[in-house]
Amino acid sequence: MTKRKLFEEIKHNPQRYYRAPSDVNRDRRFSDEERFEILAAWEHGMRTTGEGEGEEDSRLRQVVEAKAEVQKRMPLHGPRDETTRH
Repeated sequence: MTKRKLFEEIKHNPQRYYRAPSDVNRDRRFSDEERFEILAAWEHGMRTTGEGEGEEDSRLRQVVEAKAEVQKRMPLHGPRDETTRH
């Protein structure tokens, strides 16, 4: 499987490949921009299905925290979180 195909497959179903959202940040096969895209897709999927809402230590919170961690390492011109744009 090519890296691009693997990346697209992981974006489609990140839970299949990673036990925890923080594992995405440790996956050295991908750049920070690709990690951000994976986590953003994971968050979007959870929000659209309502998964993890209402739980204080939910998986959704873990995804958001992992996404913020990778975003801190990215240059300012990189992908931005749509929820922080005004």
